[in-house]
Amino acid sequence: MSIEARVRELDHRHQSLKEIIAREERSPSSDSLYLTELKRKKLKLKEEIERIKAHIRQDVDEPMLQ
Repeated sequence: MSIEARVRELDHRHQSLKEIIAREERSPSSDSLYLTELKRKKLKLKEEIERIKAHIRQDVDEPMLQ
């Protein structure tokens, strides 16, 4: 899987979690532990996306410095 495809997949999963979290927050019977777990997963995905993007930027900028 290419790096770009991996970022797209992670972004899609992040968006899906965002929608699920919003739906859960609107629900009067939402489970706070479940909601916390969803938010933790969403944050981990965001961090992984940012880490990959930073690595890509570094790879792009590096040849220019040499």
